[in-house]
Amino acid sequence: MSRWFVILFAVVVSTSAARGAERFFDFSAMPEGKPPEGFVSVLTGSGKPGDWKVVLADAPTAFNPLLPNAPVGGKASVLAQLSTDATEERFPALIFDDEVFGDFTFTTKFKCVAGKVEQMAGVAFRFQDAKNYYVIRASGLGNNVRFYKFVNGDRSAPIGPEVPVAAGVWHELTVECKGNQIRCLLNGKEAIPTLTDNSFGFGKLGFWTKSDSVSHFANAKVTYTPRETLAKALVREALSKKTSITDVVIYMVKGAGQELRVVASHDEKYVGILGGQVEKDVIAKDVMFAGEDKLRGLSLVTLPLHDRNGDAVAAVRVEMKPFIGQTEKSSLLRAMPIVKRMEQRFKEAKDLIE
Repeated sequence: MSRWFVILFAVVVSTSAARGAERFFDFSAMPEGKPPEGFVSVLTGSGKPGDWKVVLADAPTAFNPLLPNAPVGGKASVLAQLSTDATEERFPALIFDDEVFGDFTFTTKFKCVAGKVEQMAGVAFRFQDAKNYYVIRASGLGNNVRFYKFVNGDRSAPIGPEVPVAAGVWHELTVECKGNQIRCLLNGKEAIPTLTDNSFGFGKLGFWTKSDSVSHFANAKVTYTPRETLAKALVREALSKKTSITDVVIYMVKGAGQELRVVASHDEKYVGILGGQVEKDVIAKDVMFAGEDKLRGLSLVTLPLHDRNGDAVAAVRVEMKPFIGQTEKSSLLRAMPIVKRMEQRFKEAKDLIE
């Protein structure tokens, strides 16, 4: 396995499950004029999709300026929604596609920049698909904060107070979910009394706007309790049964247009690393591969992982300590039962990572 790491826009700092984990979304690490990697653009309602790009703009300061004409903290790369399609029931969102969150606290700076019909910025969370999720948003024209939920594409009645939301100024929006409890803070103060809703227990999250809103986002961070995906559970279970197995690594493509990457490994620092030609061939050609890592003194076997339809949806590399006289055939025979047990535990690819 390559020891090189791909550094993207987000940095993950993992701690114990009790303390949680943090993920920072650093748009300054992304090229300007393009959407940030790892996100997907989605649209609820009608109209054109959102035009999400990283742009150079006024950077948020630690505190909002007291006067509208006060100097800002210089320029920085921020996330922007730039489309001005004024379709009324149009809700563009940019969803982080690499993680599913249960309990979390998500904080982002936002600025309502422009819009004749609407000037809104918000957070979509516990996102299932474009028709099922929660949203909390602030309006610079309406001067209010509202909570909605979309269920099968139908938007619920709004909940939330009237509160000043100055346009052209950076604000901070915080959304906190614990079980079925939802809290919202605007600029550090509770904006909506704690809500209770059982519609969605977990999901993805991202940024949200409405109609012709041109909005900026920056300084985004999520603190969360990591969820163990089925892929991670399968790795853990495989290692608990075989003392001669040193690691089991699962490679998958997690979303449309995404590259093959590690989605589960005993060593968490490998998660996210790109797959190589061997792993790609194992999936594309539905073949097995046996080799060795001489530096670590290990036998390596990579096999396809099939869904219930018999399609190869992932590659599983089994790393093991060799025994005297071990051959490629015997290595394959040692690894195959591990993969067969995995195949009995899921129906389709998404079951492994959601």
